[in-house]
Amino acid sequence: MFILEKPYVSDLLKKTLADLNAKVLGNETAHEAMQNSPLSLLSELEFINNYNDNPAQPVYSNSENAIDWIDNNLGSSDLPQKIRLFKDKAAFRDLVKDIYPDFFYRTVEFEDLDSINPGELPIPCVIKPSVGFFSLGVHMVESIQGWHDAVSKIKNEVEDIKTMYPAKVLELDTFIIEQCIEGEEFAVDVYFDGEGKPVILNILGHLFASSDDVSDRVYITSTEIIQKWHSKFEALLTEIGKRAGLKNFPMHIEIRGDEKDNLGVIEVNPMRFAGWCVTDLAYFAYGINPYKYFMEGLTSDWDEIFAKNKDKVCAMVIGEIDSSVDRSKIKSVNYEAFNSYFTKPLELRKIDYNEFPVFAFMFAEVEKSNMAELKNVLHADFSEYLVF
Repeated sequence: MFILEKPYVSDLLKKTLADLNAKVLGNETAHEAMQNSPLSLLSELEFINNYNDNPAQPVYSNSENAIDWIDNNLGSSDLPQKIRLFKDKAAFRDLVKDIYPDFFYRTVEFEDLDSINPGELPIPCVIKPSVGFFSLGVHMVESIQGWHDAVSKIKNEVEDIKTMYPAKVLELDTFIIEQCIEGEEFAVDVYFDGEGKPVILNILGHLFASSDDVSDRVYITSTEIIQKWHSKFEALLTEIGKRAGLKNFPMHIEIRGDEKDNLGVIEVNPMRFAGWCVTDLAYFAYGINPYKYFMEGLTSDWDEIFAKNKDKVCAMVIGEIDSSVDRSKIKSVNYEAFNSYFTKPLELRKIDYNEFPVFAFMFAEVEKSNMAELKNVLHADFSEYLVF
């Protein structure tokens, strides 16, 4: 079963729904996305009744914007509670507290941010909305002054952020302060099958421009990354799945890992894989259709994938617009120039920059010997592609 919501429904997802003759909730987003498809959409009552007949069946949403609808309509099962467990970062920290007994975290109300004494915090640390998305409202704190700067920025950002996403996706009343987790950062698309076993569909390495960079500009996947981390992440996910009682459940989880195999969970995003249909990177890189795999309980033949894809890296690059830019003054975007930067572009997705601080998502392939192409992107000024 699928629930489509904004901000983005990819062509791959649309085609998959039609090919599977999937059960899709006929809301406004679905009607718009599937208007040229022969697929018959379900009314709310049909969708709810179908779900209630078999609450154990897989349910997927491309966006956490669907959480509010799920809360209000699918409460006959424990699905809303499981979603909330992962959306609320503090609740999740409580779930895995004994796995990480020395990990510092603390929740604080937005109006109480000024009362926090940064001298009592384990700097460096991170402050972010307790329920959040897309690195919005996330700030790295590396000094006492950095704390005060972060609080000031959060206050300036809050009202603007509220206009972009529903409250269930991004709640700005409560923030969580966490100590920094050391190591490389990865994002994992995984589903738990009908027996509760985690099935990893992709592992994405998160590239950063600097130690205080918290943006989502560049993610990469490669067979080298998956070979190194798959078994380690699978063991951790098995433990999380057991504690939460997960079956037929998709998630996008962010993890840090160091060279000593220490793993730390940054956050978990339930009901979906990588947002904005960025999970499609698995399809471009390895031919894995994450939506089909989840719905049909399929697993990947990683040995075959490793043999066929050993010399390439696939990346997802977000054409983000700096917060200092007045988006209302943008007349157009030079998409041709943005596309031409990449040696082997795979798909360019144009985004309405009037609605979101993003003008594009780019999927591209690079050779392992040409990683400079992506590293340069981390420091690039994307305003050069904007026409005022």
